[in-house]
Amino acid sequence: MERVLIVEESFRASLPGLVILDLRLPKMPGREVCLEMKKAAPMLPIIILTANADETDKVLLLELGADDYVTKPFSPKDLLARAHVVQRRAKRGTTVADQYSFGDIRIDFAKMELKRGGNLVEMTPREFKMLKYFAENPERVISRDELLTEVWGYNCYPSTRTVDNHILKLRQKLEREPMEPAHFRTVHGAGYKFVPSIEK
Repeated sequence: MERVLIVEESFRASLPGLVILDLRLPKMPGREVCLEMKKAAPMLPIIILTANADETDKVLLLELGADDYVTKPFSPKDLLARAHVVQRRAKRGTTVADQYSFGDIRIDFAKMELKRGGNLVEMTPREFKMLKYFAENPERVISRDELLTEVWGYNCYPSTRTVDNHILKLRQKLEREPMEPAHFRTVHGAGYKFVPSIEK
């Protein structure tokens, strides 16, 4: 734990533009380091290096907030290409202010805090990232494949059901009527659309 604190102090003192994190750090829990970095800087792009090719493990890594992962052994050219992609994506994600609101929802993306009706709602890093992407693209139909690429950073995901499950969680946490969503709408055969303002 002491080593994690040292890394956090160095990280906060000089925020990098990109982090490439090897999970097999000596005497350090790589997953915990990733999670703490994302808490400190939610929009910081992180690429995970892992020796585990198991799909379940990869899903868990992305749930921690990692933007992409590379399985060992890997090509340096492939790693560099992925680094460029996540950095471009991070730069595009600066169009929405840290403070954002719709309906009775108030969001602070910088602090990763969300309140509904004044009450804090617990959200995962991935849910914040998906919500931010929707906020950057209001009223636009977004396909599941686009969400996988832009939010997960992975265009060969095992199943688009992952997107559906996350949409369901957002609806349960943020919609007044999750079964009849007003903000996170399904566009059958196309994807999803975020509607921040509701006409009465």
